Amino acid sequence: MAEKNAERLIKKYSDHVLGKGGINSELYTKYEVKRGLRDVSGKGVLVGLTEISEIVSYIIEDGDYVPCEGKLFYSGINIEEIVQGYLDGERRFGFEEASFLLLFGHLPNAAEFAEFTGVMKQSESLPENFLRDTIMVAPSKDIMNSLSQSVLTLYAHDDNPDDISIANVIRQSINLIAQFPQLAIYGYQSYAHTHRNQSLVIHPPAPDLSIAENLLHMLRADSKYTKLEAEILDIALMLHAEHGGGNNSTFTTHVVTSSHTDTYSAVAAALGSLKGPRHGGANGKVVQMFRDIQENVGDWKDDDAITAYLEKLLGKEAFDRAGLIYGMGHAVYSLSDPRALIFKRFVEQLASEKGRNDEYLLYSKVEELAPAVIGRMRRIYKGVSANIDFYSGFVYSMLDLPQELFTPLFAVARISGWCAHRIEELATAGKIIRPAYKSVAKQKYYMPMGERG
Repeated sequence: MAEKNAERLIKKYSDHVLGKGGINSELYTKYEVKRGLRDVSGKGVLVGLTEISEIVSYIIEDGDYVPCEGKLFYSGINIEEIVQGYLDGERRFGFEEASFLLLFGHLPNAAEFAEFTGVMKQSESLPENFLRDTIMVAPSKDIMNSLSQSVLTLYAHDDNPDDISIANVIRQSINLIAQFPQLAIYGYQSYAHTHRNQSLVIHPPAPDLSIAENLLHMLRADSKYTKLEAEILDIALMLHAEHGGGNNSTFTTHVVTSSHTDTYSAVAAALGSLKGPRHGGANGKVVQMFRDIQENVGDWKDDDAITAYLEKLLGKEAFDRAGLIYGMGHAVYSLSDPRALIFKRFVEQLASEKGRNDEYLLYSKVEELAPAVIGRMRRIYKGVSANIDFYSGFVYSMLDLPQELFTPLFAVARISGWCAHRIEELATAGKIIRPAYKSVAKQKYYMPMGERG
């Protein structure tokens, strides 16, 4: 009886809210509201300054904004140079160095890097019995929620959790960057054991391995991986580590940090943002979409057949009927996403190692054909290109990573950027972030209950 009453009440007021139809869209134009904090051209409204990273997607010519090939800089250094620098010569792993660069604003010398990685290794151990008492107590079906639960619980194990001095936040940041790989992998292993009846595999991180190597070591039952697999995962971590202060999860970090709350609460809020399919969950959608393409397009080399399917996607006649070609287009980039271009160089190599060249060629075909289809059907002429999600999901699937880990791995990388922005927000000592919302509700008089209809 109580359950039926609850259902009836919920339906009644859900219908009431839906019946109201939301706020009249014309009012947003009337009051010049920058919906999504973007202007009418889609360009982000300037709300802050940062030295952590820079996104270049246009140049100014004669006062006009002209789209250009995308560029991304970490602390002033082009991400292409950063990635290539790690692959040239010593061919070493780079995510840890990229994290140092984001946190402290310069690339470490040999002594600084040895000191940093030494502290990272000392910091990666989880509190005693944390795996048993926190991660395995109530394994979530969504690993992002497991991550949030673990991060908030780490607050209770910190002897000085609320101290927002820069020194203490740097300590907390290094701890979190070092511990996130275990939180993600162990969260997945607990889920797979509890909800999928799989064997429980728990490997402690190996002290002599990089974060990318340890992720594969901890995930796989036999701990085996190739050097190419670890290198490409390391590149993925570097490319996902940071993307400006305006992306949804990083802006969330700034907003929550500006209230001077603790580090764990700020990171949990960022995780909640990244979980959303409009942000960090997009790469999984790309993989699902391509499975549907593979099932419904007979000849993967037939341009006309692929184009016809893409038209069905945009026409809401195929896949999830959302009218989207996932992985194509970006809120900032027009002509190219530099991260996608870097990633693509290594995708073909991995596809060859894994015997999945036909799939790679299909991805390339879609990347080639989609911009024209989108331009024609959506009347978008500024340029549409593949974003990093277009290839990252494919790479993760070739690495045999379960789809449940796609977004958590994004978090394992982006925690470096979140922490860097939190430190910058605190060091800047700015005001609490509080933009304005204008009320458009009509004012009414209070009416005694007996007089209400």
